[in-house]
Amino acid sequence: MILDANQPVIYVLNKCNWSLFMSSGGITAVINGRESKKNKTHIDLMKSGTAMLRMLPTNLAHKCAIQALKFGLIPKLKVIDDPILKIRLWDMEFDNPIGMSAGFDKNAEVIKGVSDLGFGFAEIGTVTPFPQKGNPKPNLFRLPEDRALINHLGFPSKGAENFAINLDKAKKIPSFKLGINIGINSGTSDATGDIDFCLKRLARYASYIAINVSCPNTPGLSAWQVGDKLSEMVEKAKLTLSRPSNEKSPPLLVKIGQELDDKELAGIAKVALNTGIDGLVACNTTGQRPAALRSSYANEVGGLSGSPIRKKANQTLSKLYKMTNGKVVLIGCGGISTADDAYERIKSGASLLQLYTSLIYGGPGLIAEIKEGLLAHLKDDGYTKLSDAVGANHR
Repeated sequence: MILDANQPVIYVLNKCNWSLFMSSGGITAVINGRESKKNKTHIDLMKSGTAMLRMLPTNLAHKCAIQALKFGLIPKLKVIDDPILKIRLWDMEFDNPIGMSAGFDKNAEVIKGVSDLGFGFAEIGTVTPFPQKGNPKPNLFRLPEDRALINHLGFPSKGAENFAINLDKAKKIPSFKLGINIGINSGTSDATGDIDFCLKRLARYASYIAINVSCPNTPGLSAWQVGDKLSEMVEKAKLTLSRPSNEKSPPLLVKIGQELDDKELAGIAKVALNTGIDGLVACNTTGQRPAALRSSYANEVGGLSGSPIRKKANQTLSKLYKMTNGKVVLIGCGGISTADDAYERIKSGASLLQLYTSLIYGGPGLIAEIKEGLLAHLKDDGYTKLSDAVGANHR
């Protein structure tokens, strides 16, 4: 059977038999509600399922993953996180610092499913004020030789209203924190107005809000991440969030790119300190292409993510930590695929971390592996709480 990226997802799931996607020898028992004896078995099976998904066209594989989480077809890993991994930020406690990055759950469809994977939080979206299709296909490319991905999606979104409806339907999950990543509609003539619209409609649902001003697939967007334009957007957003309401205003973050030079980074740090930005997410995907890329898709248009951007993303985060004197919460994102990567990002100044592309290659079990390895690193270095290790490279 040939699988077309435009086929209805449920049809594909029925035809392919999802239990075979998740490998044989035990996964059916999990799907039927019977628990596996060991989490390791679950992790091994999820790796097999992930490998099978990579055999599908890239866009279709993403849709299948969403449907699998929506219908509870991926086993929940019953793990209680070690207290050392807890961290308190913005008057909230995160059970662990590992989160799902924006870009996976674009329309707030699978919050419960994502939480069951062992994340401490998730950043959902990017959501735009009004529905838009995004860029035409092909717009998503795997680079397996580089353990990377290039996306030219362009903020496909069902819009803020649909997003809010899904959030109203979502089951409340104690202790699980939810970031909402908001953006602008393509071709908008009022970028700050778009952000204001999303804030007014969605802020009450969020543990924090992240404004995406750095996606390389939306023309003109990156201009909003530096200088006076960033100040303008942040000040208007802060004003909107400060207006009286029955809900507490969520922390306001900004997601930046990694193409910025030191002068531009210093400008962002200044805006963050002067306007009271509550945090920065560093970094987004990049339009740049490292010379070492091996895949035949390396020169496709779009934002590169995954292992090849790890070093640059870490350098950018480290510079921001120094430039803000550690006074602004940083979320490390970009190329994190191992516990060593996670620990290095923490020591460079990140209080929280986000994954996405690495899960395409490592499977959902990677979350538990990174948490276990990060815990071991913290204990080996004598830390009794995660927050003490944040920024350790700068001391």
